[in-house]
Formats: sequence, C-alpha cells, structure tokens
Amino acid sequence: MAQTDTPPPGPDLARGVPLASVPDGGMLAGHVDGAPVLLSRFEDGVHAVGGSCSHYGAPLGEGLAVDGEVHCPWHHACFSLRTGAVLRAPAFAALPRWHTEIVGGMVFVRAQDTTALPPPSAPRGQPGRIVIIGGGAAGFAAAERLRGLGFAGALSVLSADDAAPCDRPNLSKDYLAGTASEDWIPLQGPDFYARHAIDLRLGCDVAAIDIRARHVLTATGERVAWDALLIATGAEPRRLSLPGFDHPKVFALRSLADARAIIAACADASSVAFIGAGFIGLEAAGALRTRGLEVHVIAPEAVPMGRALGPVVGGFIVGLHREQGVVFHLRAGAKAFDGRAIILEDGRRIHADVVVVGVGVSPRTRLAADAGINVKDGIVVDACLRTSVAGIHAAGDVARYPHGGGHIRVEHWVHAQRQGQVAATNMLGGMHAFTDVPFFWTHHQGVDLRFTGVAQGWDGIRIDGEPARRNFTARYYRGDELIAAASVGRDLENLTIEAGLRRREHAGRGHVAHPESA
Repeated sequence: MAQTDTPPPGPDLARGVPLASVPDGGMLAGHVDGAPVLLSRFEDGVHAVGGSCSHYGAPLGEGLAVDGEVHCPWHHACFSLRTGAVLRAPAFAALPRWHTEIVGGMVFVRAQDTTALPPPSAPRGQPGRIVIIGGGAAGFAAAERLRGLGFAGALSVLSADDAAPCDRPNLSKDYLAGTASEDWIPLQGPDFYARHAIDLRLGCDVAAIDIRARHVLTATGERVAWDALLIATGAEPRRLSLPGFDHPKVFALRSLADARAIIAACADASSVAFIGAGFIGLEAAGALRTRGLEVHVIAPEAVPMGRALGPVVGGFIVGLHREQGVVFHLRAGAKAFDGRAIILEDGRRIHADVVVVGVGVSPRTRLAADAGINVKDGIVVDACLRTSVAGIHAAGDVARYPHGGGHIRVEHWVHAQRQGQVAATNMLGGMHAFTDVPFFWTHHQGVDLRFTGVAQGWDGIRIDGEPARRNFTARYYRGDELIAAASVGRDLENLTIEAGLRRREHAGRGHVAHPESA
C-alpha cells in the first residue's frame, strides 16, 4: 500500500476517546501514529488491535464486528478483537496489538504490545507423523494451522506442483494482467517452511495410498509413512477432446506454471480466445484485455453465469467486459482449432494466436478411489471432514461434505483454506463440524463482486440497488428461504448476510456423528 501523509479515518486514539464512545461488543476505528487501529470493549476490558487486514490491507473498520471477532470487508478473513489472532483464512498473519489505559472515563491507546501470544499447548495423543497430499489452498492452510496448534510431529506436504503454494486467485487477476510481480504470488517464502519444520516436497507425484501399511507411495518409489493423512488433491481442468485442442497454443489456467505459459505465449500474440465463460475465464479475459490483446469469449449460454447468478447479475458482468472491448460469441460452441483460428459449430472462424480453455474442473479422486475410500463426485466426508477410512481426512475442492440435508462440493479458494484449517484441528483429536458458509470474490474490469452462500437450486432473486450504478445486492431464495447473496459496492451488507447464513448453518448441525454411524 502506498504511504501517505493523510492519517486513517477516525480519532487519534493516542489522545484518548471517551469510554462511552467505544461500542460494547463492537469496535471504534481510529489511528495511532499514522497506523489504523480498532478499539473494542468487552466485559474483560478494552482492547486495541491493528485496523488493516493482514491479507490485502483492507480497512477492517469497514468490516463486521460480531461475537468478539472482526470480519474483513474485502475477502472475509476473521480476527480476534481481543488478541488480534487470525481465526480464519484467507489471512494467516495476526494483527498487531496495543496497550490501553482508562483514565477518568477516557481510553488511551499507548505503546504497541510486542509480547508474543502464548503458544498453544501441544494436543495430547497427537499423531507422530502427518502427511498432506496436495500443496494448494487446503493443503497449505492445514499445514500452517497444524503448527499453529502446537503439533510437533513430522509434517510432510507432498505437492505435484513445481511451485510452492501460491495465491491462486491472483493468477487470473493482477498477475495475468502484469500488475502483480512474482513476489506477490507465493503464500510464504522458503524460510517459512524451514522455520516451521514443514517438509514441503515439490514435483512429488503420489502414486498410491497404502491404508494397511499407513504409508503413501510416490511415483519415484519412495514410501512416506503417516499416522494421520489429509487428502487435499484439489481438482484438475477438464480438457476438450476436439480436433486441434491438443495444440501447443492451447492452455488451461490452474497453476502458476499455467499462468506463466499463457503470459509467455501472449508476448507475441495479437488475439486470444477463451472457450467457456466462468468466473476465472472472464477474469483472465479481462486481465489479458488490459495487455492490449483482442479478446474473444466463446460460450454456449445466452447469458454467461446466468445459471449461477441469474440473468441480471450475469448480464451485468458481461456488460463490464463488453465496455472494455471483449467480444462475446454466445450460444456458440467450438468445433476445432487449426492453429490459427477457432472454428465454431456454425462454421464461423475466430482468429486466435492463443486459446485458453475453461470448461470446468473435475475432482482428483483417483488416489482415494484406488485405496478403497468412498468417492462420489469427490471424496465423501462427514461433517468433521473424515473419510470412510479412519485416520484419513479430506479437504478442499476434492471433498464432498454434508450441507443442507445432502452433500455438496465447493470449488472456492477461501472455502478450501477453511476446510484445511478445520481438518487440521480434527486430525489432532478435535470434533469440529465444518459449518463455514461458502464465499468467493471475483474481479471484473475494476469491479469486485462478493458472493456468499450456496446458490444451487434457487428459484427466486430479489435485487436491491442498481447494477448500472455498480451498487447492489442480489439475494437468492429457495422458496422463502434466503440461501445466497451477491453484492457489488455493499461489502458490509454481504458480511451481514454471511453472518446470518452462518448462524443458521451452526444451528442446523447439532450432534456430529462418527463415520461408523453417519
């Protein structure tokens, strides 16, 4: 973030504010020595923590304070207002803390508190060796949380990727646009893994899981033993089995290597065509448009994302891209690629120096299925993210978990991270049901849309505000029940809706059954 001489909004808390001005159970945003600070009051006293989210620097004072926590308005990370501890992804670093003093009905924020929070005590009966298969969102978050919870045993992360766990949502946004450097992309540097004794193995393909012997077999023949195992293999892009789509100019976008390859291919290109019009595909289309390329989007729908978001919100996003020169070919399908152009089913030719295919992903379940673990459009888990085999959990895009009387599989970055965090807790003996509400953000031509909930099966939409003014909330209903919401320009409202959905999900869970009785 750029440094300015303008202080953050709110009062100078070092000069003091009336105690009565600090909401009971809420927060007052101010600043100390130019740094944003949140002041909160609870029955145990007055607390001061940093006011900038440690994820991307969002102003937490514009977020939601509830149950002693503050939720980030941009990407919904969650922190303790008492200690600054980070509670839920996508942030992983705690907020700074300040000392406070009450004098004559006034609260003063004093020097920053640099004492470390007491480390957690190591769980009793913890496994000696934990192995995580997968170095994506869920795998990284689980490893980080395991060490944060005091797990002191051997911890290995076996990742098929050549790059360390990275900020994948950025790949289709700033990184592809050329406005984010390579330094932004890794979630942590090599020193993090060394400091926390995390055995991160890159380019490590796992060939099999031996349940009886409790080890995994790598493609090179190495056996890695485990007492507890987390499968976080994620999902892989679907390929098109059409003539020419195995051409070197055809790419998918899932990994850092994919993004690098697309950028390199576009260096000498004048046009790029996207097959499919999902969120990531349209983000990438917008990013490459900012590089000055001619961009075409080919999709079978009349309104891209209309099935998920409805025609108004889907049309709003398409309109943002059309205003910037992205050309859409809707109700159209690709028939072939001859190395120079996409041939559509109706015979039209769309010139393309580069082609990016985004037609969905499939969960990577082969390892689990071969090991005899229950698989059905993902690895089936219970509310605690336990698979059908004792000692093995699953999390992230590959996990199919209980929700609303059935099972769902969610392909959101933050959701995968939070599943990894809950799985980590439960691998150490916890019995925490995963009840987080799905959330994602998506960026299109300078406009951010936040989405919370599960919109599958909606039968009614109510829109408050004006999409044309880029300020609205669309609420999705099944009957009279609110199940999801999409917002632009109304971040606090989206957080408030998410909090209501979360309370309902918590209330509906009750007793968590063991896998044998689930």
